[in-house]
Amino acid sequence: MWTGVTHGRVCPLAETSSVTAAPVRARVGRGCVREGVRVSGGEIAALIAAGAFAMLVLVLAVPILRLRRTVDAATRALNDVADRTGPLLGNVTTTVENVNTALTQVHTSLDGVNLQLARIDTITTHAQTVTANVANLATIVSAAAANPLVKVAAFTYGVRKAAAQRRHAEEERDVRDELKQRRRAARRGGIR
Repeated sequence: MWTGVTHGRVCPLAETSSVTAAPVRARVGRGCVREGVRVSGGEIAALIAAGAFAMLVLVLAVPILRLRRTVDAATRALNDVADRTGPLLGNVTTTVENVNTALTQVHTSLDGVNLQLARIDTITTHAQTVTANVANLATIVSAAAANPLVKVAAFTYGVRKAAAQRRHAEEERDVRDELKQRRRAARRGGIR
């Protein structure tokens, strides 16, 4: 814009119109004549759109600022987690190393136990062999001793049976003899 002097006053002057390229004059205030520019409908629409865009930016600035606060809080929380995770991972590493050491010791102990179990297995095998030999020997001794023992037992049974029959026979003979004597005595007594 250019300024011009009218009647001793400084008045703002407009440039020529982009559409008509002719200056437009209008009276502005006390004695000033203002030259104006004609504005088309598209330019007004563009001006309204620019204003609406500016309002949209202002309206969206508030949620964006709030979102910024949320992002800052999330960043702080993540930083806190990262700061606390380092020592925890160090503790976990130490624990895993201790567990590995303990597992190595257990493995070594189990190897010793397995060695002892192998020795016990050998001893058990020998004990089974000895037990089988003793059982065989007992069977042989039993068979060898049982035959004469059976014979002795049978002989003893036979002797007892024979002795019992003899006693029984003697008792019967004594009873018969006594009965005969009583009959004789009864006959003698009756004849007399």
